[in-house]
Amino acid sequence: MTQEEYIKQLENTVESLTSQIENLTETVHYLTQKLFGQSSEKTKIDVQGQLGLFDEAEVYSDSNAPEPTYKDVAGYERKKGKTTREVLTKNLEIIEVPCTLHEDEKNCPWCNTGLKPIGKEQVREEIQFIPAQVKLIRYIRYAYECPTCKEDGYAVISKAATPSPVMRHSLASPSSVAHVMYQKYVNAMPLYRQEKEWEQYGIKLSRATLANWVIRCAQDWLVPITKALHKELLKREVLHADETTVQVLNEPDKKATTDSYMWLYRTGNDGKAPIVLYDYQSSRSGENPKNYLAGFEGYLHTDGYNGYEKVQAIKRCGCWAHLRRYFVEAIPTTPSKDGKLSNGEIGRDYCNKLFEIERKLTDLSPAERKKARLELEKPVLEAFWCWIHSLQPLNGSRLGKAVTYAKNQQKYMETYLLDGRCSISNNLAENSIRPFTVGRKNWEFSASTKGAAASATVYSLVETAKANGLNVYKYLQYLLQYMPDVDYKNNPEELEELMPWAPEIQNNCK
Repeated sequence: MTQEEYIKQLENTVESLTSQIENLTETVHYLTQKLFGQSSEKTKIDVQGQLGLFDEAEVYSDSNAPEPTYKDVAGYERKKGKTTREVLTKNLEIIEVPCTLHEDEKNCPWCNTGLKPIGKEQVREEIQFIPAQVKLIRYIRYAYECPTCKEDGYAVISKAATPSPVMRHSLASPSSVAHVMYQKYVNAMPLYRQEKEWEQYGIKLSRATLANWVIRCAQDWLVPITKALHKELLKREVLHADETTVQVLNEPDKKATTDSYMWLYRTGNDGKAPIVLYDYQSSRSGENPKNYLAGFEGYLHTDGYNGYEKVQAIKRCGCWAHLRRYFVEAIPTTPSKDGKLSNGEIGRDYCNKLFEIERKLTDLSPAERKKARLELEKPVLEAFWCWIHSLQPLNGSRLGKAVTYAKNQQKYMETYLLDGRCSISNNLAENSIRPFTVGRKNWEFSASTKGAAASATVYSLVETAKANGLNVYKYLQYLLQYMPDVDYKNNPEELEELMPWAPEIQNNCK
């Protein structure tokens, strides 16, 4: 090896090590930010309220230029907004407590004439808390006979009908099971804490009993509802999908520490009643969404996970919120000394511009939104992709990962322009799966596959009820009360009356 070749080798080694040091330093800053920094991804706005990449006119404006004058409009009075108390108590039942004089005080102290009321005033308002009560409901069925037929030697006996139980040979009732489901899947209260709560009410119910209530009732009465919702979901034209991990302890052929997955599918902004469904599966294989969405033909919003490519007959829409997140993570922790925007900030501002335009198009019809997107967002997209392909970031750096993600997802990132009902992001799915992730932090794992499947079923009805403006507890209780007497196997059309958007459900469970 010559001296020049040796020097060149050393230079390459130094360059490689320098790149490695830069990547490791960036990783340390990134992880430090994740651990101790602000978790919000909101962009900081400057004093003028403009985004960094699109404020050239403001940056180079002349401070001596004349400004328009402002005049006070006489006679204008700002309308007083609702107070916090009015907003908080608007849905509460009002009970008036009259404060009257005692009978001994209703006569005039001077002439002893009876006093007459001349008016009343409101002194104060209070919120009354009525603790829950647990009662034992005992059904007594009466039997009847015909006395005339009895005299003739015939026994004619009739018994009164009774509602079917939600669980045979059990103390469970629609209200008690609905309460357990509500506490776990809405309030994220684990069963061991509910066990202590029931003890305070005066009855000892073990967490095993409560789990059995949830699993059995979900399998028997709620699964038919979610299957009907699933059929309706496949008829829609715009869907969102996402997935997250869940730990199941007693899963066959798997270690307890191995991750399983909870998949989420929901309808988009298509103007119809929303549907939110969870599906528990033991893996993250793309076969899961392929099988679940078999028969669906339309637009599917997802993140960048390649497993969704197995879903057939769809138009896949990418998520600009995910892409923006990559650029946010690529922003250096310390700003440049010359005030120049970093590539991470430029990429973030391109995404911000698209979201800013989208906010202005919220109230438009799908056809108008599609037209406006082509006019306003298409030029921004063309400039963005031109900028992306001009970059040569350091391999392995946060910016390199952002650019690589953008190039890999480019074929999906403009699909939303094809239909005004499509969204620019997959935030609908992320917001719908968040209640599960919050609950997972409290109860941490599922003990069995049956428990995980039951959780998917109940979460589906809980989130669909929320999306349709229902009182979740009332809806669960309604289903558990009426489903045992519904012959849905022979008459599946009867399930239509129990859908969250059915008029009777809206009237009783709103």
